[in-house]
Amino acid sequence: MKRLFSMLLALLAVVQIASAQNNTKDPQAEKILDAMSKKYQSMKAFRASFSQTTESPSAKAKETINGDITVAGNKFRLAVAGQEIINNGTTIWTYMKDVNEVNISDFDPDDQEMTPNQIYSLYKKGYKYYYAGEAKEGGEAVHVIELTPEDRQNQVFKIRMHISKKDNTLKSWKMFRKNGNRYTYTIKKFTPNPTLEANYFAFDKSKYKGVNVVDLR
Repeated sequence: MKRLFSMLLALLAVVQIASAQNNTKDPQAEKILDAMSKKYQSMKAFRASFSQTTESPSAKAKETINGDITVAGNKFRLAVAGQEIINNGTTIWTYMKDVNEVNISDFDPDDQEMTPNQIYSLYKKGYKYYYAGEAKEGGEAVHVIELTPEDRQNQVFKIRMHISKKDNTLKSWKMFRKNGNRYTYTIKKFTPNPTLEANYFAFDKSKYKGVNVVDLR
């Protein structure tokens, strides 16, 4: 009888999730996403240290790298895997440490699959979402919300977010790509409203001795 009861509970959960998936914008999920988005957008800027884990089932490979990102509005500065990517909202500098070279290009939001400062408002346009339940991350209770793009040509077919029940912060998110690869981003340290220099979101050539500049604009 106990086993039958457990199976009935599992079946009920599946039915509830399926019902939510049929709803383009699940109200429960939307309420949580709105609270998360409001929290981050109320900050002038924030800085986060994170880990990125890439899983490739086809190659039977798994790799984790660490990075740091600072975001202020539509500007961001990202350092990861020997690269620095700086975006001031109109121009992008991509610096590659191993060859001491920086590429400069115009920033076009329409050409970007997903930029680091979009994750907190991603759900507002072009995505369906539903509440997938609760889980534990680092001993903390989190909401689990899954998003799927309305554009079937999108190479990312699902994004799973873990949002803190305690303070609405985004703890981690996982991207599922059609090629089978999975990318998990986990926030390790978060600093709201850090003090930033006036030219923080611009590449300062004087700080990179002998750098080769390639202007692609």
